[in-house]
Amino acid sequence: QAQLVESGGGMVQAGESLRLSCKTPARTVMWYNMGWFRQAPGKEREFVAAISRTGSTTYNVDTAKGRFTISKDDRKSTVYLQMNSLLPEDTAVYYCAAAQPGSPAAVPESYSNWGQGTQVTVSS
Repeated sequence: QAQLVESGGGMVQAGESLRLSCKTPARTVMWYNMGWFRQAPGKEREFVAAISRTGSTTYNVDTAKGRFTISKDDRKSTVYLQMNSLLPEDTAVYYCAAAQPGSPAAVPESYSNWGQGTQVTVSS
């Protein structure tokens, strides 16, 4: 399976921003839908945002609330998650994943290939 590599996580204070990156093998983002999920300790994996191969986006409204933006760069085969106005409840491991086009964007089972995750910690 294609290797997805997340980066950009870290420890920030509430109100600050982070941009996560997910580097994928060449042309992956042109052929697959890409999603960001997160998992906090003791909680289930949660959908955050997705972007289709054609660039249309889907968000978890409760999670993103206009604070997060997903985007991709086809030439760099990289997907981004810009996170602004971070809150302590955004603390989690963030994962990117790839899914076949046409599969439900918010369902983890749609995604067959996952990265290792990057830790985001937001302090109050």
